[in-house]
Amino acid sequence: MAGVHRDTLLRWLRTNLIPEPDRDRHGWRYFNQEQADAVRAFASSSAEPGSPSIVRPAGLTSLDSIGWDFDGAKTSYLTHGIHPYPAKYIPQIPNALIQELSAVGDVVADIFCGSGTTLVEALTLKRHAVGIDANPLACLISKAKTGFISEQDASALLEIAIRARGMGEKLAGGSNGEDMSFKQEELFPSPTFVSQAWRPRNDALQFWFESFAIEELAECLSWCRTLDSESAETLALTAFSSIVVTVSRQDSDTRYVRREKQLTKGEVFRRFARALEQVTRSAVEFSELVEERFRCQILQADVLLKPAVELLDLVVCSPPYPNAFSYHLYHMTRMLWLGMDQPRFKKEEIGSHRKYSNPSKNRATADTFRTEFSAIMDWLGGRLKKGGYACFVVGDSTLKGERVNNADLIAEASRSAGFVEVRRIHRTLQTTKKSFNPVIGKIKEEKILILQNQEGALK
Repeated sequence: MAGVHRDTLLRWLRTNLIPEPDRDRHGWRYFNQEQADAVRAFASSSAEPGSPSIVRPAGLTSLDSIGWDFDGAKTSYLTHGIHPYPAKYIPQIPNALIQELSAVGDVVADIFCGSGTTLVEALTLKRHAVGIDANPLACLISKAKTGFISEQDASALLEIAIRARGMGEKLAGGSNGEDMSFKQEELFPSPTFVSQAWRPRNDALQFWFESFAIEELAECLSWCRTLDSESAETLALTAFSSIVVTVSRQDSDTRYVRREKQLTKGEVFRRFARALEQVTRSAVEFSELVEERFRCQILQADVLLKPAVELLDLVVCSPPYPNAFSYHLYHMTRMLWLGMDQPRFKKEEIGSHRKYSNPSKNRATADTFRTEFSAIMDWLGGRLKKGGYACFVVGDSTLKGERVNNADLIAEASRSAGFVEVRRIHRTLQTTKKSFNPVIGKIKEEKILILQNQEGALK
């Protein structure tokens, strides 16, 4: 009606040039006829005298008007909440950067894609997406969050959820009061539920899991692995992975200590059923919103090995903080169950707390991080278009008791590759949104470092 792109309308809303409308029960903005007419009048410059003139922010200047703290913002919409992933940033950050620094149809990359937050936002904003991560679990989650699901896939997943819930209730003693006149062997083909092939061959299994939890997890995993559709299997495995830590003896995603959790029989099945339902609902919602013509490529690769990717228009990412987290450690039980090469990822992981806290003289230092980023930016300089922006959301680290400004390190490491710093935005973290190594403590502030490629390839 107004003759403007949705991105333009969002900019007007964000800068208070037009009033915010109400939202419906799904959180979408809902314009009534009067509000729509006012927007149309504003767009055609026929607003009442004295009203604000139309302002179309251009490039970096528009970033200054954004409230980057995003207090109270909902962060688990679409597929963002289908799997826990420590230290991920909120989707409002890449959303704003993508809107302001790229155009519809551009290629947006996250070279440390983690759980795929940037990729989801790029696709919803009608951009193509490229994600890179050395963590195989991160790649699985990103594929699940950005993949399209068919009606047949959704039905297959929900059927498994029903089956899992039924088994969980029976093992728990029929909490819903249904007829329990059945024999145990009728529910499962054998006392061990499934063949030994579905259980990892690792001595750590008994240390981290109750025996009955191992049996139930193996049964759930067998259902995931035998799905005919690759997209359905990816979603099912992501749902499976999402519950592994909660049904283990590992304290939490951010605390690698062993504790008893008083799990009961059937709880694995019940948790798996809930996770499958959530994953399916979210995937359906995502598939209905995003157009399939916008592609998403996810590469499991060590970025230090300079993976081959197409020419990029924009990079938005949150790189691993030195000494802040060890993904290979906290995701170990998930990777164990999914048959992923955790030892290899342990060697490739950048910023790992284990590398930086090693008591030997060969432990990683700030210079290690600077050297690694110099190599990364040298590679990125040849893959990002000339004039394109690379945005890094990064906080400080503590190394040997001293605070290290990682934004400074990245900026310094990028200069020799032809990048110049054009903006540095400071934002305050919501205390519940990011946590790291407890010894270091919670990071209260982070920077959004924006670099421009002065010597990149011409598109």
